[in-house]
Amino acid sequence: MIELVLPARRKDLGGFEVGRVLPAVLKRAVGPFVFFDHMGPADLPAGIPRTVDVRPHPHIGLATVTYLLDGEIVHRDSVGSEQPIRPGEVNWMTAGRGITHSERFEKARAQGDHVDGLQAWVALPEADEEAEPGFVHVDAAQLPAFGEPGVHGRLIAGSALGLTTPVPVASPLFYLHLELADGARFALPAEHADRAVFVARGEVEVDGQRVAAGHMAVLATGRATDLVAHGAVTVMALGGEPLGPRFLEWNFVSSRRERIEQAKADWRAGRMKLPDLDHDEFIPLPGDPPPPPNPMS
Repeated sequence: MIELVLPARRKDLGGFEVGRVLPAVLKRAVGPFVFFDHMGPADLPAGIPRTVDVRPHPHIGLATVTYLLDGEIVHRDSVGSEQPIRPGEVNWMTAGRGITHSERFEKARAQGDHVDGLQAWVALPEADEEAEPGFVHVDAAQLPAFGEPGVHGRLIAGSALGLTTPVPVASPLFYLHLELADGARFALPAEHADRAVFVARGEVEVDGQRVAAGHMAVLATGRATDLVAHGAVTVMALGGEPLGPRFLEWNFVSSRRERIEQAKADWRAGRMKLPDLDHDEFIPLPGDPPPPPNPMS
């Protein structure tokens, strides 16, 4: 049964549009997932300026998980990672006590690209909020896949359906990518306290109620949920055990308000290391004056 349907709120990030679902006024989190964006879909022409890229910015107290349906993005971070991410692969970045990163559309800049993907933030347990930052990339072939007639699924992170991924999660959760053919059915089990399904493409019937693309259906606890595809659909299912209240401001997540204030002060004062290949630009704290223009942009 559906408890709540949340629409994605479209937001222009300066040449690239996202649909933001979490956090919402009526639902701050689903299990440990405190943020959920649908990036695109967007057709980016060859020669796009660097201003379309997501410039270096900081995080604390969370892990980000980036997963693409189409296109390519290059990730760079302050622990030395530089990694292209392609459809079906997982970028899992643990911010912990603090990390900075950027996301670049290098393929699109060189030859044009169609980009469609998801980025979620997962809160860390209080004991892990100040963990060492880190980054893990997992190829599509390493992720558990499953299927039946009309259904193809991949477990992106966590555990579900008797499967577990190599992605190093810090608390009980699951994150699934489902492709359903027209008329196909899939029963999402009730094995996690919090669950939701986001319709990335097409339209799906959730326990008899239709949910259109760009909407997230938050599900009732304790019972399996029946999904029925109307046309070909792409669905992301996610959830897990709640971790308790979290403060979220800009790119910072913490169980303590004062820790977020410290992170803001550290970013403003330049005390957070930038990625080695991105030391010449950054996104300022909201409300601060913009940095000088980069002549290479």
